[in-house]
Amino acid sequence: MSNQSTPAADPRSRRPRHAVDEVLPLPKLAIYGAQHVLAFYAGAVIVPILLASSIHLSTTELIHLINADLFTCGIASIIQSVGLWKVGVKLPLLQGVTFTAVSPMIAIGTAAGGGTSGLLVIYGSVIIAGLFTFAIASYFSRLIRFFPPVVTGTVILIIGIALLPVAAGDAVGGGGHPDPTSGRNLAYAVGVLLLIVAIQRIFKGFLATVAVLVGLVAGTAVAWLLGDAHFAAVHSAHWVGATTPFYFGAPKFSAAAIISMIVVMLITAVETTGDVFATGEIVEKRVGRDDIARALRADGLATTIGGVFNSFPYTCFAENVGLVRLTRVKSRFVVATAGLFMILIGLVPKAGAVVASVPPPVLGGAALAMFATVAVVGIQTLSRVDFHDHRNVVIVGSSLGLAMLVTAQPDVAHAVPKWAEIILGSGITIGSITAIVLNVVFHHLGKNYGPAVAGAPGDGLVRLDQVQDMSRDEFVAAFGPLFQGPPGKRAEWVVERAYDRRPFADTHALRTSFQEALFSAGRGEQRELMSFYPDLGSDSVADGIAGPASARDQSTLGLTRLPDEDHAAFGELATAYRDTFGIPLIVCVRDVEKRDKILAAGWDRLQNSPAQEHAAALIEIAKIANHRFDDLVAGANPIASARTKRFHQLAH
Repeated sequence: MSNQSTPAADPRSRRPRHAVDEVLPLPKLAIYGAQHVLAFYAGAVIVPILLASSIHLSTTELIHLINADLFTCGIASIIQSVGLWKVGVKLPLLQGVTFTAVSPMIAIGTAAGGGTSGLLVIYGSVIIAGLFTFAIASYFSRLIRFFPPVVTGTVILIIGIALLPVAAGDAVGGGGHPDPTSGRNLAYAVGVLLLIVAIQRIFKGFLATVAVLVGLVAGTAVAWLLGDAHFAAVHSAHWVGATTPFYFGAPKFSAAAIISMIVVMLITAVETTGDVFATGEIVEKRVGRDDIARALRADGLATTIGGVFNSFPYTCFAENVGLVRLTRVKSRFVVATAGLFMILIGLVPKAGAVVASVPPPVLGGAALAMFATVAVVGIQTLSRVDFHDHRNVVIVGSSLGLAMLVTAQPDVAHAVPKWAEIILGSGITIGSITAIVLNVVFHHLGKNYGPAVAGAPGDGLVRLDQVQDMSRDEFVAAFGPLFQGPPGKRAEWVVERAYDRRPFADTHALRTSFQEALFSAGRGEQRELMSFYPDLGSDSVADGIAGPASARDQSTLGLTRLPDEDHAAFGELATAYRDTFGIPLIVCVRDVEKRDKILAAGWDRLQNSPAQEHAAALIEIAKIANHRFDDLVAGANPIASARTKRFHQLAH
């Protein structure tokens, strides 16, 4: 019958698809995928080039290694981005050979006699290490609690900064013929960078998202016109160059080589975890334990496939994480398309030769933009870290410092025993390990006292766990100065009600407890609190009668030493405001750049309703309390206090 109700559609069918899962039109997939390949290509082929040179492989063998590398990169990228069962994180992550494996593979190959004999031992260790990574993925993912923002943000920042020298090396001519004094190399690199910036500034939509591709194509075209880009290799390259399993022979297995490669994969797992978190931040998709496990299984499977198809250990490529951030194209199917292109390039050496013809300075200019955006993602992640907790300052500072030591002076790896060279062989590796270890030492080992939240070094620090154990009177004595009022009449009710919200999960929870108590109070209590605040620029503040906190607040704009004319102007405004609303004009002076703005805004506020000004006063009181809380925390931070004391010593 016509009046029968139609079954309701499944609500899940109406849910908007996440940008990561969006399947773009075929032309866009092709263009965006090609952009990823161009940005990725140089980093993809550098490992086989370095290895072939070190273990004395022939040119023919090198060409096959490059083809095999690209072919397997494509397979690995599709597995990671599309997903297969519980393998692949289903994020726009491109897979490439990890640089961490370069030194160990050279050592393994050399010890085995070099040449194809060395390759067979390398492939044996790669296959076993891949299987090992696949097997431990779920166990490693359970360590996710040891990767809070202070660790992941540090790792992502280090990845971005450590990659910048690679971009700089390309910008001055590349590894083969670097020439930092060449104005032409600099012109190519800076020109491409400026073109990318200009496109993103001037255009919107599709053209802005392919800025890197346009920069690379335009830069290569200009270099070709000027005789600096050569395509002779395209003519001499073969049309077909298929790779076959175990092309160089059956793999050989050595216990020492396997152990070395397993260590490489454990370190790579840390880097992959950082890349997954970085990509999750960029595409605004939460990353959990299962995601890390899926990503690591993909690494393990891809590495095993690499050993079978004459390639090497695989990991997520941070270079392309930067490209996702720069273009804001989040679809994982773009990366899958790039994977298809790499498979084709691996099967068609002529196509690889075209991509390889992009001059290093042109690629370097684009890489500068991409790698720097990875560092920016790290900074964004670190913005969620409580740096009032000096332990986090130590974790980030120490990790970044060691990472930059190894990045700037890579030869320090030779100052340690051979077994430790793998750790010092990469700034990303040593920085990541340092961040993880220090986070465990400061936040997980022994009693966690929490950050210092009041007091000062030498005068007795008050830490978060001590706050939890305070009596009501002790709590009021410690935090009463956040709010205005004479001794004995200060608005203890705000602090007492904050006390009732214990226990505090962290410093942020402690801070917000005061705000909640303030805004949930009755109007009468709030009006009484407002009456305790002194007039702006008043003599009671300048003479110290209103207390040191008020003097510190108002001295930031010189309101404690006003010339007569300004003193009179502030006095006139204060009187008019009190006559209109019955409370003093309360302004968080530290948030204002010029005192003239206070006067102008104050006279404008006289036109508001009493209800609006009551709410405005509460907001200003909360801001003042926040700054005073920061003063307490900074006073409890040994690093900040030492810096402040040193500044005053120099000033006097």
